[in-house]
Amino acid sequence: MEAALAAGVRAIQLRCKEASARDLLQSARRLRELARSWGALLIVNDRVDVALAAGADGVHAGPDDLPVAELRRAAPPPFLVGCSTDDPEAARAAEAAGADYIGCGAVWATTSKDVQGEAIGVARLAEVVRAVRIPVVGIGGITMERVAEVARSGAAGVAVIGAVMSAGDPEQAARDLLTTFEAAKSALGGRRG
Repeated sequence: MEAALAAGVRAIQLRCKEASARDLLQSARRLRELARSWGALLIVNDRVDVALAAGADGVHAGPDDLPVAELRRAAPPPFLVGCSTDDPEAARAAEAAGADYIGCGAVWATTSKDVQGEAIGVARLAEVVRAVRIPVVGIGGITMERVAEVARSGAAGVAVIGAVMSAGDPEQAARDLLTTFEAAKSALGGRRG
């Protein structure tokens, strides 16, 4: 994790669905300090209670978690609320309810999450990007070979696990992903989607 932060990663997400609340809180507190030491954000997946108790920067909700409006009521800005959707209409509703960003995917099949063979592809990601004014982060199956394609969709960023954590040199892998993503975004001249 620290290698990715050293490469310039601006946010990390704690995602451990099988952990107890107590264990998740301990991990979140450790990661919060690590993230802050590198000037990065910590987002906790699913658990707003743990995120708030740990002093995290935000929470990311999936479709079976608390609704965005309820999360926003529990944690007003600057606490970040993100949610997952690959549907443009649901993304607009999440934005209206107070979401700060959308996690969209799985863009491609991934081994870190069971998407039951339903990858949405870059065209669908671009539809979600165009549907909202808040940042959209591409999720799922993102590799060095695919990261520029995600940037060209208009996505504000990418979320990766395998491309960094299974690399022989995680710091270099994260740096290469960031550099390639930013170069592709720059080539767009700042336009979205």
